[in-house]
Amino acid sequence: MEFFTTSLLNGLSYGLLLFMLSAGLTLIFSMMGVLNFAHASFYMLGAYFGYSVTDWLGFWPALVLAPLLVGALGALFERFVLRRVHRFGHVAELLITFGMSYVILEVVQLVWGRSSVDYRVPHALDGPLLTLFGTQFPLYRAFMMGMALAVLASLWLLLTRSRIGLVIQAALTHPDMAEALGHNVPRVFMWVFGGGCALAGLAGVLGGNAFVTEPGMAMALGGIVFVVVVVGGIGSLGGAFVAALLIGLLQTFAVGLDVSMAPILPYLLMVLVLIFRPQGLAGARGN
Repeated sequence: MEFFTTSLLNGLSYGLLLFMLSAGLTLIFSMMGVLNFAHASFYMLGAYFGYSVTDWLGFWPALVLAPLLVGALGALFERFVLRRVHRFGHVAELLITFGMSYVILEVVQLVWGRSSVDYRVPHALDGPLLTLFGTQFPLYRAFMMGMALAVLASLWLLLTRSRIGLVIQAALTHPDMAEALGHNVPRVFMWVFGGGCALAGLAGVLGGNAFVTEPGMAMALGGIVFVVVVVGGIGSLGGAFVAALLIGLLQTFAVGLDVSMAPILPYLLMVLVLIFRPQGLAGARGN
């Protein structure tokens, strides 16, 4: 019972972290049609910015400032780089974001070094939240889970119940009409891309001290994030949420049971989904 409780809670917390990271990628693709291969690199930037701002000002300012910094860099990247290759199609967009991921990696290694940094859980959130069946569940993991659920609720309200969401949807489906009504469609897309990167940065601030902050963290999670998006259904926020929880639980239980195939189980799941349900768990079936 202790193993089941520990694995369940850890799997849920890991899955919700994956959702926070994949939510930004899902938002960008569903609104702009861009698969951002540098998304995990913006997650890494969020962790390193969180580490540096925490060192200067503390964790709570870092929780706000680091995602804003990452979002601003993402918006600038869309405005001055990605937008220039948009007319050349999706291949050019993929290549430019793939190249950007290596640029970010080199910058991180140049500024913070090649080793991991001492980014720790804040003292106020250190320690156990509760004890179940002899298992202590960390307070910080519960905080991460609460933040992920808050992100899900905020995105749903923003996109479905706010004027900003209506403008974004209009810019996506009827850009000419949105322009005629006075909305700057390219600027809307710039802020959408920046917002998606800010979500990745927020996941980095929260996940960097719970796991490890080092230059290989983007590579470690980059593939899993795309698995979450594909399994959930590309462009579906609800699907990404379900897929992230499923993969988090699957991988955590597999590691706990010492299954030799644990690292590749998410990719096997993606292959099965692509074979039997290509649109993903919550994606719309193509015509």
